[in-house]
Amino acid sequence: MRTFGKWLGRTLLVLILIAGALYAWKREEITRVLAVNSLFSADKIVHNFSHMDTMFLSAPVPRGDAPVSTLIIGQPITLPDTYDAWVTERAITSAVVLKDGLLRHEAYYLSTGPDDRRISWSVAKSFLSALLGVLLEDGTISSVNDPVTQYAPALLGTAYDGARIEDVLQMESGVRFNEDYLDFWSDINKMGRVLALGQSMDGFAAGLTETNAAAGKSWQYVSIDTHILGMVIRGATGRPISELLSERIIAPLGLEQAPYYVTDGYGTAFVLGGLNLTTRDYARFGQMIAQNGLWNGVQVVPAAWIAQSTRPSAKTVKGNTQYGYQWWMPSDAREGEFFARGIYGQYIYINQPLGVVIAINSADKKFREAGVSLSNTAMFRAIAEAAQ
Repeated sequence: MRTFGKWLGRTLLVLILIAGALYAWKREEITRVLAVNSLFSADKIVHNFSHMDTMFLSAPVPRGDAPVSTLIIGQPITLPDTYDAWVTERAITSAVVLKDGLLRHEAYYLSTGPDDRRISWSVAKSFLSALLGVLLEDGTISSVNDPVTQYAPALLGTAYDGARIEDVLQMESGVRFNEDYLDFWSDINKMGRVLALGQSMDGFAAGLTETNAAAGKSWQYVSIDTHILGMVIRGATGRPISELLSERIIAPLGLEQAPYYVTDGYGTAFVLGGLNLTTRDYARFGQMIAQNGLWNGVQVVPAAWIAQSTRPSAKTVKGNTQYGYQWWMPSDAREGEFFARGIYGQYIYINQPLGVVIAINSADKKFREAGVSLSNTAMFRAIAEAAQ
């Protein structure tokens, strides 16, 4: 019995030493996995959404040398009577409202502030759409009808072989991808663990081999489609997205702070949802888009591309929220009304006829509940009307 006890003790000691060595070797990866597992915890979510660079690998997006573009303060808006209740119910963390470029409302909640660089989630997709439009205009990429494999040959033989750039722009790739955030084993959560473990997003995308439909035949929101756009852009230019976005989109805007991207272990930007900006800077981007790509006399994004990308063109179900080139439109969209949207309540709402841009950051754990998206659109419209 004494011999068995000694053996057991030695075995436990060896296991402890092995575990300690493994932790020392993979400490960063383990820390990031733990961060992913607690990223959306009720007591941490607000803080986490302002400090993504402390939990994940990241890459700066230089703001350039331009002076900060001043947001001139205009007359405060008399907000809708239901605004305060909406802020509480939707766990809003910040709100910036511009009317004709004037700052008409700005507020921060839940202990956040104007210097917080908040995670974009899928709002980042609309930034990438703008960058793609610039590269199409200058001829770096020939056409949205080009196959994605022309620029990203690593996708030959995968589920994306045969898909065009326009197919992935409109979320019509036909690739089988489970985007259920509540399912631990879903593709979207597997992708999150790829980031946490410092693995390759390109490798993850190239590992997708199954389809639900032929490319271009039906619409299904598949976030990995946006990563494919990133692969196309990197393949066409030979440069990282963080540099390109900085030079072509960010630098002309005169942002207050340099954004950053969450990245994978190879430094590849998480273009489908890993951009981080202040709420004011999200509003500046939105204002440039609202002005048909013009900012301080510079045509940052081609006006024709903005018109094309913000009209409903995807094969969404009639009566549902509509989709274009990485931009959303309400089911009953008015002319010139569209928005960028990310999980947990991130928005850049643009109403061109009314001259209003609304940038919202949130930590809304109920964002998927029925009616939430519609109620958000209704509030944005009410704020836009109040700004007149």
